[in-house]
Amino acid sequence: MEVDYKHKVTMDPSHFVVLGDFVPGIIQEIRYHSTYNFIGERIDGYEEPVALLTIEAARALKSVSNEVNAQGFRLKVFDAYRPASAVKHFVLWGIDDLDLRMKPFFYPDLEKQELFAKGYIAKQSSHSRGSAVDLTLLDMKTGKEVDMGSPFDLFSEVSHPDHKGVTQEQYENRMFLQKAMVRNGFQPLSCEWWHFSLKDEPFPDTYFEFPVSTAYMKR
Repeated sequence: MEVDYKHKVTMDPSHFVVLGDFVPGIIQEIRYHSTYNFIGERIDGYEEPVALLTIEAARALKSVSNEVNAQGFRLKVFDAYRPASAVKHFVLWGIDDLDLRMKPFFYPDLEKQELFAKGYIAKQSSHSRGSAVDLTLLDMKTGKEVDMGSPFDLFSEVSHPDHKGVTQEQYENRMFLQKAMVRNGFQPLSCEWWHFSLKDEPFPDTYFEFPVSTAYMKR
């Protein structure tokens, strides 16, 4: 099955940077390169466990990093640029009613089809435009992730940034991250506390298809 992209699709990585080279000290745990994600296998297009972003988004994220570093935190990225082929992988997985191996961990209270209907998984992702990022904070003192009240990619109402079922501390942690991101040009997503996209993204009508690979970036 092919996703019907109405906008431009390109393999050109020339406006992208390797985030780890651009933002000193940023931590990366690229979940879709691993098997620990909501599908349970490495996702198409993720050839290396690295984060890539457009230069504009990386520059804005560097400002966020500098801001939170000064307050004792580091950014930890779970996903950034996502190839269009990875999104197609998600869509094909969504059609397979029998593959529920990761349901207890990532969508225990929802059916697979609801993940698309409720906006947790998009058939055309802003990540594929190169200026969206999934991330959290790491406390420099403890070396642990800050408690946000739910883990990354838990598809549930508890992951909504303004969910009232989390503790006051967890809510404040979410808002601390959100405010730092918004101050530096990103906008949040209503159903995922970890997802942000650059407000003035450079390629609002373009979806990229090149693999997540530093080797491809050097071509």
